[in-house]
Amino acid sequence: MPPVLRDAFSVTRFSFWTGVLLSSVIGSVAYVVTQRSIENNAQERFVNHAKYAQSVISVRIKSYTDVLRTAGSMIQSTDVLSHRKFHEYVSGLNLARNYPAIDSINFAILVTDAQRDVFLAELRTEMRDVVHLAAPLDISPPGRRPSYLVVSYIEPDLSTPGHYGTDLAANRYFSRQLDESRDHGTLYASGTPILALSGPNDTHLGMRMPIYRIGAAPVTAEQRRAAYTGSLGIAFSVPKLLHGVMDEVPIRGLRMTLYDIGPGLDARGRDTAGLPRTLFDSLGTHVDPAPAPAAGADTFSVTLPLDFNGRTWKTTYSAPKASLYTEFDTYYPKLMMGFGFLGSILLYALLQTLTSSRRAALALAQEMTSELRESQSKLQLSHQKLRRLADHAYQIKEMERKRIAREIHDDLGQSLLALRIEAELLAGRTQGTHSHLHKRARATLLQIDTTIKSVRQIINDLRPTVLDLGLSAAVEWQVNQFQRRTGIQCDIQDDHGEIALPDHCATAFFRILQESLTNIVRHANATRVKVELRLNGGWLSLTVRDNGCGLPPGGRNKYGSFGLVGIEERIVILGGTCAVFSEPDGGTTVTVSAPVIGQQDQPAHSPLEQGTGSSVI
Repeated sequence: MPPVLRDAFSVTRFSFWTGVLLSSVIGSVAYVVTQRSIENNAQERFVNHAKYAQSVISVRIKSYTDVLRTAGSMIQSTDVLSHRKFHEYVSGLNLARNYPAIDSINFAILVTDAQRDVFLAELRTEMRDVVHLAAPLDISPPGRRPSYLVVSYIEPDLSTPGHYGTDLAANRYFSRQLDESRDHGTLYASGTPILALSGPNDTHLGMRMPIYRIGAAPVTAEQRRAAYTGSLGIAFSVPKLLHGVMDEVPIRGLRMTLYDIGPGLDARGRDTAGLPRTLFDSLGTHVDPAPAPAAGADTFSVTLPLDFNGRTWKTTYSAPKASLYTEFDTYYPKLMMGFGFLGSILLYALLQTLTSSRRAALALAQEMTSELRESQSKLQLSHQKLRRLADHAYQIKEMERKRIAREIHDDLGQSLLALRIEAELLAGRTQGTHSHLHKRARATLLQIDTTIKSVRQIINDLRPTVLDLGLSAAVEWQVNQFQRRTGIQCDIQDDHGEIALPDHCATAFFRILQESLTNIVRHANATRVKVELRLNGGWLSLTVRDNGCGLPPGGRNKYGSFGLVGIEERIVILGGTCAVFSEPDGGTTVTVSAPVIGQQDQPAHSPLEQGTGSSVI
């Protein structure tokens, strides 16, 4: 081997130990990262399994809720409910097969104290053929009360006749919950275990819903109380509900603990609001129903919320980490440590790729930002052009109106006047000599006068001649015309007298007034209107206020409505502002302001060009 090559491939002690140390560090980092990644993946799988179990619980609770609601619909659609009908309906559900966690379905009837004796007699007669009682059936607990909610139907719990006749309303806490369910027409989910059925780590809960009279469709609380006939409920076993869920989760050693953190009562009748109550623990026994929670570095644990028809539940899932690891997961970190050096090269390549991708992404973002700004500039320029076009259209429209009004006045008006003179001469000469011709001449004269009035009205609609006398005179004339035509009382407040304005400004304010008054006639149902014209600091303000019904929600953006839009556009073109205030049943106020002193008699530039903003409230 040549000396140069030998020197090139020679390894010094320093470079050797540096390489060993660097490889050890990289291998250790790869081992730790891989081990944590495997743990995170296992924890993610564990959380996904827990979420799946949580969704299965929600689906099963919903199915039991659907059973309760369908049974309620059956009762509300039946004129006369009997034990036979109730028994046949529940038997058709086949609870043991389709809903194994449901213990029973019961129906409690609302009975007033005046109906108690008749109700008991009928219930005893009907129950004589269903169960055999050692003593006559009676309401429990005993005592006279204004009303009772008596359990009268239980399926398939016919073997315990002692539950029949139980007054659910005798329990003050339970009665208060049932009253709220009745008044709101909602389902009530009990947070208190059923003592007659529950035991250590064997909780049985109930759900109840109000039943209203057949054909009733109550909306308010008073209507629901009047139509209330009883309460339908189901009792179900929480362990049976959850054991089936755990069987579907493929995790060895999984522990599930269910808590109720909503308001309720404990076994001694004390309020437990805010205190978690253990409803189920998969590791619980009769001796130790609630073992200590699983904890430690070798355990996965997650707590998920659950809604039980308005009640707040939370479920804690825990399992040993080893139950979620595979045999490959044990050797994989060591394998990664052995390939640490190769992993460092790949990691470097990945970092380079990510860096290049980041640079490309930043360049793309900058390019997109530049294009977006350019698009915004074009959009703003287009908006300015549209404003200029709208301003030009307004000016052309007003000029065309003036031209048409002038030509009608000069040509048609003069022709009608000449025709009237001829007709009047004809009527004068035929008076007393040709009565029939005189009569026709007078009729023609009247028709000509009517036509002249129509022509004058058309001229005023196109371009009121009073506008040539000034804005104040035009406003006063328009308000008087509006008051005479609609009968709505109008007040004018103008403290400045006549104001010298450019023609396009006066025309714009006059058209805004016309549009505001038109909106009042169409939509406001007002009886009084106030118009104010003020000049302050070179700014002219026009305020139109009515006492009508106000703008409905979304009324300004109603499809096909352009009245307020036209007002805003006219005033913004002048470089001014527009404000609309409205309250339901409080009337509407439209206020526009624009600089008018020092302007030339030409269209105003767009406020976007001048830097003058407009605000619309």
